[in-house]
Amino acid sequence: MATLEDIAETSVADEVAELVARSRAAQAQIEDATQEQVDLWIRGMVYAVAREDTAEMIAQHTVDETQLGNYDGKYLKIFRKTRAALMDIIDDKSVGIIEEDAERNLVKIAKPVGVIGALSPSTNPEATPVIKAISAVKGRNSIIVCPHPRAKITNRIICDKMRDALVKLGAPADLVIAIETPSVEKTNEVMKQCDRVLATGGGPMVKAAYSSGTPALGVGVGNAVITVDETADLDDAAEKIRISKTLDLAASCSSDNSVILLDAVYDEMIDKLQHQGGHIVSADEKAKLQDIIWVDGHINANVVAQDAEKIAGMAGFGIPEGKLFFIVPEDGAGPDHPFSGEKMTVTMALYRARDLDHAIELTNAIQAYQGQGHSCGIYSSSDENIMKLAFATKTSRVMVNQPQAASNSGNLWNGMRQTFSLGCGSWGGNATNNNITWQDLINVTWVSKPLAQTKVLLSDEELFGKDILEALG
Repeated sequence: MATLEDIAETSVADEVAELVARSRAAQAQIEDATQEQVDLWIRGMVYAVAREDTAEMIAQHTVDETQLGNYDGKYLKIFRKTRAALMDIIDDKSVGIIEEDAERNLVKIAKPVGVIGALSPSTNPEATPVIKAISAVKGRNSIIVCPHPRAKITNRIICDKMRDALVKLGAPADLVIAIETPSVEKTNEVMKQCDRVLATGGGPMVKAAYSSGTPALGVGVGNAVITVDETADLDDAAEKIRISKTLDLAASCSSDNSVILLDAVYDEMIDKLQHQGGHIVSADEKAKLQDIIWVDGHINANVVAQDAEKIAGMAGFGIPEGKLFFIVPEDGAGPDHPFSGEKMTVTMALYRARDLDHAIELTNAIQAYQGQGHSCGIYSSSDENIMKLAFATKTSRVMVNQPQAASNSGNLWNGMRQTFSLGCGSWGGNATNNNITWQDLINVTWVSKPLAQTKVLLSDEELFGKDILEALG
């Protein structure tokens, strides 16, 4: 006899099946769309949410609903980041033949995947649905967006505006569908029934995406570590660290979680960070801050993306007026040093390194605990130091002289692909290192024609070399 739990699961599966059927029908209608049509649609989708009056409304609504981050950060994401993401892909060829390799006589043809199941986190619910949706439609896919319950109304508003724009521009509205009453069960079901999962969110949801049985693109834990060396412009570095640490009140997983200062610049850089609004916590304040940021070993949701004054008040101490972020002196990494991990707050751990080799050692120790494969940064004018750190760290992205949170997901001042989905490779348990965008949401048909001249197999001496033949012969 069926239990109530079985009936509930069947009901959720049926409800999601209806949504997936609608999504699949819409995607079938654009299977043969032209490049011009696709690019028209994604332009309209972005404009529908990023026009100034709408962006202002969405930014305020996002803060009001989620109680995370701040208006300025949300507005920048919906008004500026979505535009930048559109600019980044609008000239890409995503329909038909996308590459020809004359030397190998190969032709690559882009084909849609089908229905994309997308997860949208509570920390970035304003731009994530838009960027994922235009990446999906750029590849002639449809998308179902599963929001965090804390941002479900924001998600619905954004998706409805994109749907209206699609209809006005001659495309089916159901290319974008929002899950209006989200639940873990419903999200899991979407992941099971769609054709590809694009997962951005907490570790458990990303793990569920990989366990869904559907090909999934997930992201790893963020825990950016930033090094400042003796060749850096310290005023520039301090300002950019403050910008990154306080952007949307550290809602981004790319926020500066740890900063490593080389001995030669330590004292001067500390002064500059304090001038930028950093508050160096005392030993007593550090203990109180630790107790309020982590509860039972997990980040306290009540402190995520909140301002410094509020967090200090919750922790039971005061901070001087004008202080924007906490600087927590630290000397170790791992579970016994929780500040070495991701904090999702305007809190950064501070380390002192003897030299660059020591800074690299610290970076790897910190990210072996959390954040391996995600990103790190360096403020330096030495190409030798920059490349040394890049070669020696297990990271997918190294931001040089840039505010980390605003840069490694792409921005107008660098060449990184614009996204909010950052693959961390095998280091972070992900299938890709990419800044995930439309190229990750297509299938490719390879057309192979015979070479004009058949290759001739090399002789053993040419292929293996004399040393191998002599040593193993």
